[in-house]
Amino acid sequence: MKNDVLSAASLRRSIYAFGKNIPVSESRICEIVEEALKQTPSLFNIQSARAIILFGSNHDELWNYLLGIMKGLVKDPAAFAQTEAKLAGFKRAKGTVLFFEDQTPVKAMQETFPLYADKFPPWSLQSSGMAQFLVWTAFAQEGVGANLQHYDPLIDEWIYRKTGVPSSWKVISQMTFGEILSPAGEKSYQPIEARVSVLA
Repeated sequence: MKNDVLSAASLRRSIYAFGKNIPVSESRICEIVEEALKQTPSLFNIQSARAIILFGSNHDELWNYLLGIMKGLVKDPAAFAQTEAKLAGFKRAKGTVLFFEDQTPVKAMQETFPLYADKFPPWSLQSSGMAQFLVWTAFAQEGVGANLQHYDPLIDEWIYRKTGVPSSWKVISQMTFGEILSPAGEKSYQPIEARVSVLA
């Protein structure tokens, strides 16, 4: 089935072997992230997704900071060696996109529609997931590899101190991106018949 959107989605994979020589400019990366957040649907169109893109020393500093945190948490030398290698791989990437959800508009919707107050936080996360997927897919279409990490709250102190964003910006995820030095392995799929049903 030919479909440009689905074809682009099929390119999106978790890449872990990174280099810094991406096939597009840093400004193009910024354009992709900006347009993706602009086009992502959100609950009541509140557009609560936020992102910060780290390049250069800022990107390196994030992963150095996390390495220092993990050094104090992972006591087993063999396990730490694996963690150290993993984080070094992320540092070798070109950059990192930090994803947030601004809780101010979410809380405003909870106050405006109290009957659905408990629904707005998960709806916000669903919107964030769509934004992350869209950025990831757009990167893949440009030949830029990426993977998604969730090291919050371990890195929250560094993020808020370094970026100066308000505390209402809830840290959601970190997407490292860079040159693809080694492609992802073959992906397996469960039988789609067990996942999709049709009622007519």
